[in-house]
Amino acid sequence: MTSQPRLSVVIPCYNEEENIDVLYNRLIPVLKKTGMDYEILFVDDGSRDNTFVLVESLNSKDFSVMGISLSRNFGHQVALSAGLHNACGELVITMDGDLQHPPELIPKLIAKYNSGAEIVNTRRMETADAGFVKRRTSRFFYRLVNHISKVHIEDGAADFRLMSRKAVDAYNAFTERDRFNRGLVAWMGFKQDVVDYSADRRNAGHTKYSFRRMIHFAIDGITSFSSRPLRMAAYAGVVVSLLGLLYALYAIIRHFCGATIQGWTSLLITVLLLGGVQLLSLGVIGEYIARIFNESKSRPLYFIKNKTADSSHE
Repeated sequence: MTSQPRLSVVIPCYNEEENIDVLYNRLIPVLKKTGMDYEILFVDDGSRDNTFVLVESLNSKDFSVMGISLSRNFGHQVALSAGLHNACGELVITMDGDLQHPPELIPKLIAKYNSGAEIVNTRRMETADAGFVKRRTSRFFYRLVNHISKVHIEDGAADFRLMSRKAVDAYNAFTERDRFNRGLVAWMGFKQDVVDYSADRRNAGHTKYSFRRMIHFAIDGITSFSSRPLRMAAYAGVVVSLLGLLYALYAIIRHFCGATIQGWTSLLITVLLLGGVQLLSLGVIGEYIARIFNESKSRPLYFIKNKTADSSHE
């Protein structure tokens, strides 16, 4: 072991059997060049393929490779948390297992740390396989979060980052269940820096973030760090109520002027408008109540089903 800080690389994986060996072969030369004692910690998030079998195979040949297998698929954000809970390095780097986070960027992250940053984030400038709609919706999401919350998240932020042991210990103090890690890391403070990169196409397989999961991810991000949607629902209720009052006054005046016209169009529009605002407001309130409900149960964040040899940190 050298006198330099020990390095942990945490990689959450879900059905990434086609990428494990390729990632390992690209990662090892980069880590060796750092001159640090290192460990690679794969977190199998309930994969249904041979992901963990391949991790165990790598572990049998290289004890710097370790792995934990979660009891089921808990989601990418929880898998990241599990990795951070189990990593023992003085520096911890988190990255995805699909090779869209280039391992060759690691020396730049370490250089930023050596310059004084406790947390070094990455900012995705472009993605080879991202379509126009995905790029636009991603940009809109980050601008919306930054506008309505008190944390600032870089446009194009990723879960590819370096954290010092001090920052990791601070992160591990979080107990909440519905996690939006990019927001949590930004909220933590500490001295932070950023490194830009371009994401390649996935090496193999398909993205695990379907449109439904992306919507859920966005809702988690918004509701985790802002109560403004609740206020916006209240404001919408006030506006619609005032409009309804004005319309009622207009109807009364028309009635006494003898110009009342019977019809269903205005009534239908009013009912639909009021009903839409009410349902929207109930939906927003329901999201916050659901988060309170999840937190009140105080269930463990995840369960570990299996570990590779020597992967426990005493």
